[in-house]
Amino acid sequence: MSNRRPRILITNDDGFEAPGLAALRKALAPLADVTVVAPTIEKSASGHSLTLTRPLRFVELEENFYKLDDGTPTDCVFLALNKLFADNPPDLVVSGINRGANMGEDITYSGTAAAAMEAVLQGIPAVAFSQVCRSHCDDLERLGHRLAEETARSLVEKILKDGFPLPERKFLNVNIPPIDPEECKGWQITHAGRRVYGNDAQVHINPRGLEYYWIGLPRLDWQPHPHPLNDWSDFEAVRENYVSITPVRLDMTDYDELETLKGWM
Repeated sequence: MSNRRPRILITNDDGFEAPGLAALRKALAPLADVTVVAPTIEKSASGHSLTLTRPLRFVELEENFYKLDDGTPTDCVFLALNKLFADNPPDLVVSGINRGANMGEDITYSGTAAAAMEAVLQGIPAVAFSQVCRSHCDDLERLGHRLAEETARSLVEKILKDGFPLPERKFLNVNIPPIDPEECKGWQITHAGRRVYGNDAQVHINPRGLEYYWIGLPRLDWQPHPHPLNDWSDFEAVRENYVSITPVRLDMTDYDELETLKGWM
């Protein structure tokens, strides 16, 4: 890193007014020149989606703070890098701090993780931060984002000092346990665990007698999923009061099954 002050682009999927976004901005402002580009409204579970059927526009709320009306997290990163940072790319993209976990296969749903995906596709290192919650995140009223702020500041400071640890098209997915900082046992390098999914689609009837559905949030259930190269899954680390740090790659090819598929053909 040269003597110039680093530049960081921040986004999220909870919207520009989210407390987690404010906490992340507060944590990283001492380390770098921070620019925020966030969705106008919550875009949770939007995945790696781009808006192709309507125009988008930046709305500047204050210096270096924009909302993208009405964009996804991927839109925010794509347009910020290609317009706001066209001549001077940022050193890092940081997404979060998400309200709720992004562990196991939930990474594929996550707008928070998708913002990091878009960044590394554009050649910029990226980290996604998520705050794991208990019972609809009611515990955040008490806990706040103290541990998440400390983790974000420490990890980003290390990245800016030592360099990003992963090669191209890979990002870091970080999940913070729902505990006070003094209870945290440290950081644990993890693999993505195996989520157990249930059906939480609720059926309702509107005043005109028409049936409609509301997709809810199932419990954060998981099952043990050992890996020969790494003992800890993200779920296990968070359960044991560690911050989980998972390297994620965008190449989803199952290389172990290439020969199996060739034989099947």
